[in-house]
Amino acid sequence: MAEFKLDGRMKVKTLKANFKKEFGASLRVYTTVACKTPADDEKTLAALRAEGYTGGELVVGGNLRVGNFEKKIAEKYGIGVQVADKEDKKLADNGATLVGAGK
Repeated sequence: MAEFKLDGRMKVKTLKANFKKEFGASLRVYTTVACKTPADDEKTLAALRAEGYTGGELVVGGNLRVGNFEKKIAEKYGIGVQVADKEDKKLADNGATLVGAGK
């Protein structure tokens, strides 16, 4: 089973590249949970983290549903992410697994 680990020291560009490598899907990262403004690729997750959120390390498995993954990131870091297909053209179904989103 695919397992993915991220922490606050990770840059956005590294997070997106590692996610694509692990699951085959694209990851869009935003500065807020509302997913309005794309995050700067050079920022770390800790720098983006909203006040009052714990941040730290998060490990997820490939069988986690897309919607639950997006929710976990929002709850832990106070930022928004959206999982998209491998070409980054359309968003993945929230009911799909992370592994399934990249197929």
